[in-house]
Amino acid sequence: MLKKKWPAFVLGMTLIAGSFPVTANAKPQGEIDYDSFPEVAEANGGMVATAHPLATEIGRDVLKKGGNAIDAAVAIQFALNVTEPMMSGIGGGGFMMVHDGATGDTTIVNSRERAPGGATPDMFLDENGNPIPFSERVMHGTSVGVPGTLKGLEEALDRWGSRPLESLIGPAIKLADHGFAIDPVLADAIEDNEEKLKRSAAQEVFFDESGEPLGEGELLVQDDLAKTLKLIRSKGSDVFYEGPVADAIAETVQEFGGSMTRDDLARYDVTIDEPIWGKYKGYDIASMPPPSSGGVFLLQMLGILDGFDLSQYDVKAWEKYHLLAETMHLAYADRAVYAGDPEFVDVPVNGLLDPRYIEERRALISLDRVNPAPAAGDPWKYESQGTPTAAVAQPENTQYGETTHFTVADKYGNVVSYTTTIEQLFGSGIMVPGYGIVLNNELTDFDAIPGGANEVQPYKRPLSSMTPTIVYEDGKPVLTVGSPGGPTIITSVLQTILYAIEYDMDLKSAVEEPRIYTNSLTSYRYEDGMPADVRAHLNSMGHRFGQAPVTIGNVQSIRIDHENGTFLGVADSSRSGSAAGIELKGKKKGQH
Repeated sequence: MLKKKWPAFVLGMTLIAGSFPVTANAKPQGEIDYDSFPEVAEANGGMVATAHPLATEIGRDVLKKGGNAIDAAVAIQFALNVTEPMMSGIGGGGFMMVHDGATGDTTIVNSRERAPGGATPDMFLDENGNPIPFSERVMHGTSVGVPGTLKGLEEALDRWGSRPLESLIGPAIKLADHGFAIDPVLADAIEDNEEKLKRSAAQEVFFDESGEPLGEGELLVQDDLAKTLKLIRSKGSDVFYEGPVADAIAETVQEFGGSMTRDDLARYDVTIDEPIWGKYKGYDIASMPPPSSGGVFLLQMLGILDGFDLSQYDVKAWEKYHLLAETMHLAYADRAVYAGDPEFVDVPVNGLLDPRYIEERRALISLDRVNPAPAAGDPWKYESQGTPTAAVAQPENTQYGETTHFTVADKYGNVVSYTTTIEQLFGSGIMVPGYGIVLNNELTDFDAIPGGANEVQPYKRPLSSMTPTIVYEDGKPVLTVGSPGGPTIITSVLQTILYAIEYDMDLKSAVEEPRIYTNSLTSYRYEDGMPADVRAHLNSMGHRFGQAPVTIGNVQSIRIDHENGTFLGVADSSRSGSAAGIELKGKKKGQH
């Protein structure tokens, strides 16, 4: 791999970036080799894996100073708001899954965005009743959901934190104030989203005075965002949801045609959810319940595949890919009909995961042929109650979202698996002037055509695919998994678990094994490394894998070895991510 060297950045703490020290109040100088940040790390005192090395180092520093995994996760999310402004931040929402080492409980802080009170089921239809093209929907104020991330971070700290928010937000403030060197992922995102960003105050942040996009290695300073983070540090989330920041957010959304008001922000609150549980090869798996579709259909696909003894086939055999594709088609057919916000519609979770229903779905798969018409089944016959919703066909012109996932484990037994998002790259592209907040376009996750389980309604949460997951053995967490990628998230998590458990791969190999994604006979994706002759054979059967590979997902994962008392962290090579751990001296084997 070609090594890229970028200028030093500024942080308010001493960090070690490879062999280059980074100290407070230093001006950009020298060079830092970002490729020197390890994608794999092993340690005995805690572990962090994120998609950006600066955030990883900030999280590790929190652990090093005695903070717990939840403290580190909060500091990481604030840091990622600065270093990955196109992926997540306080203008969005997410799902934080927490395993509490003291109680053994696993809990989810659900900070998914909600539709404002003025949202209507037909707001993504034009005057003729036709869906507005996705490329237009995504940049309109109607796409912006009421953000939840900040409330979620405060809730997590209130429940499990050991450090005050004021100290955990500090490193992000210094990054925003003094700047950092742009990595290639952010540089590409700015260039690719020029039209979107130049429509709002974002132009002043991500482009130079001549209007050219800031490029790799250039310093990104975010004064307005630093100001906002300082307000939050001194006044808490009230300033965001009820104070001047709330006024600015509502005014900005309305200027872009949305209906959000200050009251919509003031009434927002998170929910505390229990994970949805399933089993695979003797492991217990905790994942996301609705309004995420992630956990339900991850567990459904694992259940279907559990009957095929998948590892009898080579990891790159056509049989394996065929079984994966056929299973995905069935699961996504169900997802399109039955998934939605359980506060507004009945979701037949028990039916979708009932062993009898899974057996029905498995029986539709044959090694000899492609199912020519994969369709939703009838899980309702395995439900004791509930009201089915209508199936409504939707246009297939949406773009897959991008987000970020990170994970932390500490010496106290706490584990965090956290997926957080503003939906598309740079969300709606709308930045709140004077405050530097990039606003999500999360409401485009609703159906454009109303009538189904996922239609737009006031205060409703749009369907999500985010799938933060923790795998357990004998009641102890042994593996965390999660990924960005819109609807491809579920299959990225699926395949990582399959390769780590079914194929018994080492964790880095499981994360890097080329992934596929297909939700129907007209939509196929695959990563570089899938054999050409295998694709040809699959296409001769009726699959439609194209000529060009793409990147699917960006998995961050931690494996916990309780017998040896060690943590193994892995960051996916598809971004600039890294893993970093804490080494405790004198720790005995098997201790956590």
